[in-house]
Amino acid sequence: MSFFNSIGRSMTRSQRPKRSPTPTSATFSPSEMPPPQPPSPTITTPKPLYLSSPFVEAALVKGNFKTIVMLPKYVDIMEWVAVNIFDFYTNLNEFYGVIAECCNQQSCPKMSAGPALNYTWINQDRKSVHLAAPTYIDYVMTWVQNLLDDDNTFPTKAGHEFPPSFPSTVKHVYRQLLRVFAHIYHAHYHQILHLRSEPHFNSLFAHFLAFGREYELLEVKDVKGSSSAPVGVGQLWEAWRQMGILEG
Repeated sequence: MSFFNSIGRSMTRSQRPKRSPTPTSATFSPSEMPPPQPPSPTITTPKPLYLSSPFVEAALVKGNFKTIVMLPKYVDIMEWVAVNIFDFYTNLNEFYGVIAECCNQQSCPKMSAGPALNYTWINQDRKSVHLAAPTYIDYVMTWVQNLLDDDNTFPTKAGHEFPPSFPSTVKHVYRQLLRVFAHIYHAHYHQILHLRSEPHFNSLFAHFLAFGREYELLEVKDVKGSSSAPVGVGQLWEAWRQMGILEG
């Protein structure tokens, strides 16, 4: 179901620099042939716990999450999105509150979401700055809470309509909440396991992903990241797709 008008972006593709031809045996005379190089050691990265069985299968809801994100009859789509945003924020905030003491300036000096991915915050000067994860998450949660409390953004009184900017606002909210999920999975999933809360947290995140894709609140590129800086939970997205939990 479409929730947003597509936003066109003009993008220019930079021309790739020309590469030097790869040397071959024909390039060198026998006396100039370089000595054989030993094979580079293979570095294997251990699989994250959240991708390992039985944790990747742990969930409270069985089957495809699409069935629980469909718009109910006679419910306004704006109201449906607003209510679900509130629930996702509330539940995620509660999970983070439980493990917050483990997320501090020393353990999480950056807002990481993968071995090569650190999120940056846009400050008041419109500059990207690195923040410690607890500071970044505090900024996100405070900002979302202020939006939810603002009746001009999330109207709760009869006769008050949603502003025209509501779709773009909730899309930005969704992107920031995704980053909080991604950091918890990357840096604190072992604490979730210690609390035996992995079925609850997995179900919350799968619901969040399914809802975001159903109403175009979430871009796949935000879930997966880039080839040079992949988001850790991008693999979890793929695993749940293969298991039939999420749609393609």
